[in-house]
Amino acid sequence: MDKNLLVTSIALAFFIICPRLAGIVHVVCKYSELPLIKTALIGSIIAIPLVLLMIWIYSKFGIIGALAFGVVTDLVSAYLLKSISIKASIDTLIIAVFVLVAVKVAPLISGAIIK
Repeated sequence: MDKNLLVTSIALAFFIICPRLAGIVHVVCKYSELPLIKTALIGSIIAIPLVLLMIWIYSKFGIIGALAFGVVTDLVSAYLLKSISIKASIDTLIIAVFVLVAVKVAPLISGAIIK
């Protein structure tokens, strides 16, 4: 395997495991009273084709398309969670809004730091 592919893939794996994911797993398991490990494992398996779909959307439609897909999946997640808890649904929407804001603000901050 190519060294760059391996390093980039490892970096992506670490990036996927982000605070947002931890927050969502916590919210989902708290309100559904399901076990963290089992829920995370099954959710991760279900997510694999969705990650690949997002990459395909990115390759065809760019970052705006990928962000739109991400927003749609966040809305679907919030909609599904309302059957468990309206608070879990609202928490999910709030986390999604913070991510969208961060996507816009991060380049501005990094641009100000690195001139």
